[in-house]
Amino acid sequence: MQPRDLSDHVAYEAGRGIEEVARELGRDPSEFIKLASNENPHGPSPAAAVAIRETASSVNSYPKAAHADLTSAVADRWDVTDEQVWLANGGDGAIDYLHRATLEPGDDVLVPAPGFAYYGMSSRFHHGDVREYSVSREEDFEQDAEMVLEAYDGERVIWITSPHNPTGSTMPLAELERLADETGDETLIAVDEAYGEFADRDSAIALIEGCDGFEARDDVAILRTFSKAYGLAGVRLGYAVVPAEWGEAYTRVNTPFAASELACRAGLAAVDDDEHVVRTVETTRESRAYMREHIDAHVWQSEGNFVLVAVGDASAVAEEMQERGVIVRDCSSFGLPGCIRITCGTEDETQRAVATLNEVLEDFDLETEPTDGVEDPDAEVADS
Repeated sequence: MQPRDLSDHVAYEAGRGIEEVARELGRDPSEFIKLASNENPHGPSPAAAVAIRETASSVNSYPKAAHADLTSAVADRWDVTDEQVWLANGGDGAIDYLHRATLEPGDDVLVPAPGFAYYGMSSRFHHGDVREYSVSREEDFEQDAEMVLEAYDGERVIWITSPHNPTGSTMPLAELERLADETGDETLIAVDEAYGEFADRDSAIALIEGCDGFEARDDVAILRTFSKAYGLAGVRLGYAVVPAEWGEAYTRVNTPFAASELACRAGLAAVDDDEHVVRTVETTRESRAYMREHIDAHVWQSEGNFVLVAVGDASAVAEEMQERGVIVRDCSSFGLPGCIRITCGTEDETQRAVATLNEVLEDFDLETEPTDGVEDPDAEVADS
């Protein structure tokens, strides 16, 4: 027998790792730095690393207590009920749970283009169809309700990525509220805030809770992750925050023990490790500012832990940077063949990436967008 027809599915294309690249090129891994996958340059939360070591001897047990404890800790952090927190195996697991809770066969989801491929992948896994709205380069990738409403046709779920990957733009809460107001009663506005810690904006959880001047809503859900600011990408831990009316659905759509014992214990330690998050965010802001000031090409304003750079020929530039020991993301897979994405690294990593990119651009003599109009980097640190 054969699996069902998967011809309309696409494979997720992850950033390449140091070991993989080093083996392919026959070189020592120590020659490379990786700034391709938006990982935390400072590693995991130190408290989480201790928790993982201490938990290793008890992984023979199912994570019932740890799962409940982490749910409560996250709920306390956002001032929501435990039932509103849906723990998951990474942010992609939370995407799956939201789709399981909403989609009937043949329902549509509306996703950003460019954007995270897994929104559409997950919808198709759950027998939903996928439509796209454009986050336009001509508009400097700015996000507002109108650009989504122009494409909206009654879809069951609309995915908003804020900060947006790979551009770093955000959608203001007032625009999210307008979008929810002007779409149907049975449309869920799902806001992916995987990079939310790096943005100088309040979380859209305010729209669920009805705080900061907003009315409480039952048609907005938020996705968050421990992968970025907390540095736990390898343990796969994320969650959704849903309206109070949705709480009971989690027990019917989640997998048994939706997050592992190691992940839950790491998350419990990390959620209170404010020092690690503050340090990570400060490094990110400094790195973004440095790249915007020193890269000899157009760098878009970003509120994520990465920047998008116009380089003319992304594949050629990314390949040459890799040859020179700096792994960055060719954004051709996002539909942006003229752009690369560079993760914010440590001071040394950022400076090396900038120097390498500028050397490649000079050697290739590629046409890039002008740097005129790039804001003062000090201002970027203050308001990003």
